Amino acid sequence: MILRFQSICVPAAVLSLAFLGSSAPTLIAQTGTAAKPLTAMPYSPSLDTANLDRSIDPCVDFYKFSCGGWQKNNPIPPDQSSWDVYSKLADENNQFLWGVLKEDGAIKDRTPVQQKVGDYFAACMDTDAIDRLGAEPIASAMSRLDAIPSRSSLITHLADLQHLSSGSYFFASLPLQDPDDSNTILVWLGPNGLGLPDRDYYLKTDAKSVETRAKYVAYVSQMLVLAGEAPTLAAAHAADVLKIETVLAQASLSQVDRRDPYKTFHKMTVAQLNKVSGVIDWPSYFKTQGAPGLATLNLAEPEYQKAVDAELQTEPLDALKAYLRFHLVTSAAPILSSAFSTAEFDFYRGYLRGTKEQPPRWKRCVRAVDGQLGEALGQEFVRRTFSPEMKQKTVLMTAQIEEQMQIEIEQLDWMSDSTKKEALRKLHALRNKVGYPDQWRDYSALAITPGDYFGDTVKAERFDRSREWAKVGKPVNRNEWGMTPPTVNAYYDAQMNDINFPAGVLQPPLYDSKMDDAPNYGNTGATIGHELTHGFDDEGRKFDYQGNLKDWWTPDDAKHFDERIGCVRDQYAQYIRVDDIHINSKLTSGEDVADIGGTLLAYMAWKKATSSDKLQPADGFSPDQRFFVGMAQWACGNTRPEEERANAVTDPHSPLFARINGVVSDMPEFSKAFSCKAGQPMVRAKVCKVW
Repeated sequence: MILRFQSICVPAAVLSLAFLGSSAPTLIAQTGTAAKPLTAMPYSPSLDTANLDRSIDPCVDFYKFSCGGWQKNNPIPPDQSSWDVYSKLADENNQFLWGVLKEDGAIKDRTPVQQKVGDYFAACMDTDAIDRLGAEPIASAMSRLDAIPSRSSLITHLADLQHLSSGSYFFASLPLQDPDDSNTILVWLGPNGLGLPDRDYYLKTDAKSVETRAKYVAYVSQMLVLAGEAPTLAAAHAADVLKIETVLAQASLSQVDRRDPYKTFHKMTVAQLNKVSGVIDWPSYFKTQGAPGLATLNLAEPEYQKAVDAELQTEPLDALKAYLRFHLVTSAAPILSSAFSTAEFDFYRGYLRGTKEQPPRWKRCVRAVDGQLGEALGQEFVRRTFSPEMKQKTVLMTAQIEEQMQIEIEQLDWMSDSTKKEALRKLHALRNKVGYPDQWRDYSALAITPGDYFGDTVKAERFDRSREWAKVGKPVNRNEWGMTPPTVNAYYDAQMNDINFPAGVLQPPLYDSKMDDAPNYGNTGATIGHELTHGFDDEGRKFDYQGNLKDWWTPDDAKHFDERIGCVRDQYAQYIRVDDIHINSKLTSGEDVADIGGTLLAYMAWKKATSSDKLQPADGFSPDQRFFVGMAQWACGNTRPEEERANAVTDPHSPLFARINGVVSDMPEFSKAFSCKAGQPMVRAKVCKVW
């Protein structure tokens, strides 16, 4: 029931996140030990000398120099798999939203928005009522699955199951922009059949992977028992689930392959789809989803869909039903009683990522409101935290950084004039979204019933699904956002060709209006540059100024680009992520290039913006040093080894230390600022630079 298309293959370039990964089945984690709501946001400076470890030479390990104090003073809380500046701010935002939600629940004359978010939060917090229901909320859906009499009936039932809930049922479909025409909504059909985070979990043969699969089978069995199966039968069905998912994993593209949008774009008619995948009645399926008479679609991974067909035709009916029952239960678990939600947490967050405890209920409920009613709750957040002056300053900084990107493109010695012309065209067409949407989402058609958490969640998900499918055949709304305003993150959307900075990420210590420009440009400025650079990374560069998948590069320019990307990949492949696992730099190179290029652009913009100012040292640092320390301190954090092992497979971001040390070692401006000498670790003999 909780929307989590963890496997569906949407091109990563469509939505390039700034700093947070999204590999876990649950929402991003926030935690802390505070036990009461906040009525005002706390303050932390964007450059904090208490975060430093001055015993470390900045030219040897700049990350440790900048963040060693933070790491020592901020151990990972027990309900976290990692803890860093971003997650700490997200926790503070959520604690503040907790106060807003409690206030909205107590107001006598509430607005419709306050009623919806307040009642939904209150229903989520009523754990006694939720626990009394046990498995009752899914009983009818489970009974319908149990009663399926034949293979053909099961295949027909997939359409209803996918329409009514959002678990992993072999594959999924959703409306997205057409890569050929970004002004048109095209239905995507793609993989969504795995319960583990990635295909590699099923295919690797090392001892840890074997152990993980055994733990997963035990978890599947546990969930089936909670849903009413006898233990012996549940164990046999769990083995069936692993067998089915292993076949699907074998037919799936790797994370690296999915970075290439051409490998996940196979536009075809429904009649052509029938030739690839003939088991399902596709016209009927799409009618059920909300797109009757659908003419064309994109089949993201044809070989995967063929594997789905084979499984639906050859696996025993009982095994197929067990697979669907498990995915129904595990997707619903977070909104069911504590027995279900605890089991789901223990496996996905506990075992896979090393988290020791569940977050307190209020944190889970704040996240739930943000996930289901994000733009309703976002209105409350923006009104209290994001001033017009803050928006104006961010917009100005963005314009300054884009100006530096234009200068960089014009001065490139490896790019031809014809490609430069198209690059500048794309840059000038870029749209910047700052803080919050110009027009808030209308939730008036969504009824929230007090005291019905499960029912409210199902209604909210169906409301959102209906809203998405209603877009098919209509012009693209380029004003929509892919993140809620309180979110501590940012993203670039390749098909919208826009960069998006929610109000949540423009709070101290990430953006600090009380601080001088140097750390603000190093922190928020580098984030802006990062997102801007995504439009020109190894994925983003394949989309033109309108957001269409189109090759606008000359062959020689593309070759020169690949050579420079290769330099970055070679550099980051040397960094060890955890244990003996190196960074998969073919997976992370888009983010690595954005980190390097974004920081350089921010540095140049800061230099120009302050060129007439008489900048003075502060806190023992020169202005240039303050820029780099401010840049580094966004990344201060600690990560559990289990989390790093999971991220090594699924996360396109490098670990935090590499995102700082890798960047500064490629910037001569840094070594000059700190008087580093040739041969020191933060001084690379061969500097990597793309943009």
